[in-house]
Amino acid sequence: MRIYDIIKKKRDGFSLTKSEINFFINGYTKGNIEDYQISSLLMAIFLNKMNMEETANLTEAMINSGEQVDLSSIDGIKVDKHSTGGVGDKTTLVLGPMVAACGLPVAKMSGRGLGHTGGTLDKLESIKGFNVALTKNEFINNVNKIKLSICGQTANIAPADKKLYALRDVTATVDNISLIASSIMSKKLASGSDAIVLDVKVGNGAFMKTIEQASQLAKVMVEIGTRMNKKVIALLSNMNQPLGKAVGNALEVKEAIDTLNNNGPEDLVKLCLNLGSYLLYLGGIVNNIDDGKNKLAKTLKDGSALNKFIEMVNAQGGNEACIKNTGLLPKAKYIVELKSQASGYIKNMYAEEIGKAALTLGAGRDTKEGNIDLSVGIVLNKKISDKINKGEVLAYVHGNDMLNIEKSIHILENAIDISKTSIEEEKLIMRIIDKDNIKLF
Repeated sequence: MRIYDIIKKKRDGFSLTKSEINFFINGYTKGNIEDYQISSLLMAIFLNKMNMEETANLTEAMINSGEQVDLSSIDGIKVDKHSTGGVGDKTTLVLGPMVAACGLPVAKMSGRGLGHTGGTLDKLESIKGFNVALTKNEFINNVNKIKLSICGQTANIAPADKKLYALRDVTATVDNISLIASSIMSKKLASGSDAIVLDVKVGNGAFMKTIEQASQLAKVMVEIGTRMNKKVIALLSNMNQPLGKAVGNALEVKEAIDTLNNNGPEDLVKLCLNLGSYLLYLGGIVNNIDDGKNKLAKTLKDGSALNKFIEMVNAQGGNEACIKNTGLLPKAKYIVELKSQASGYIKNMYAEEIGKAALTLGAGRDTKEGNIDLSVGIVLNKKISDKINKGEVLAYVHGNDMLNIEKSIHILENAIDISKTSIEEEKLIMRIIDKDNIKLF
């Protein structure tokens, strides 16, 4: 078998066999196939696409390229949640403790973020002393003991995906459903959970801008999981505005803690109740979604979700005092108010631009080696459809450098539209996709 023949076959629009896919993934992972050859193959895949069989085989080959985490020593059905990424998305920090408080084990391996803000691991490191670099035994023991642990992915999970993604990023071949789906699902499936709920973001602040694109991606990912005997459901959620009001690492942690204290923003709570109810359903804790929502809501009211979060923080070396007094979290030197220049109703809050405003402050990183300022970010005072008066605060900008704050405010001013007429509130959960309503290709 030769990589030349595989490239030519895909270039000419034919489907690749499982053995051909295994050959190029194994060869590239081991360094036996050159970057320029895989670049050519990626472009052929991008232009001619892959069918479902090829996509599933590609995912399996990437899973087999590295370590697969064995969670069989954890009691019960292990569940996980994956988000395709959005602005202000601190869902894991709230959802994990809520689900664990219902008795379902959450073994969550997360990453660091590129772009407007840090990832889940960066946010958790806003809590002094919090250790995300657990050994496998520490991770498993924590889940068995308290039903919850969030740590960094092992370096050897799906190494083929890491190499392929780096190449896709510089060859304009990122935006392909099969390549996106196999990238996400190879890491999720290698992480060992039995059931996965996918939060596929849709809108101007998401990778998938339209509900049609997001639905296609969700269907492919659910089908991949189903073929590999995993329980997978996808929810499409709105990302035309940031989730919650806080954008920035420590600010999002504070908002997550407020939510666990039953005082969170409505959209964040609603999303966690929806995602969590499907996790509880897949995990056999409830028989229907409404029971799941009721059970999860109770964990916020009775404090059990907050206590579960505190247990996790203690188990991973974090300072519990930061949870009980969020004033101990990293704080920016300056807080500048952005006031409305007009009265009316919030028509648009372009999430992607608001993310860029946070990045300008230092809340995110442009490269994997970049540094993050955990203290900076933006706290919105309004959401889409809210009424606002001239001179009223639109947002609070938290920063440590006045020049960056000014740049951030300029971006924010152009990211928020105000209408003279009232605006209808946007739907948060846009579609639900499971194995029974998939029609592919």
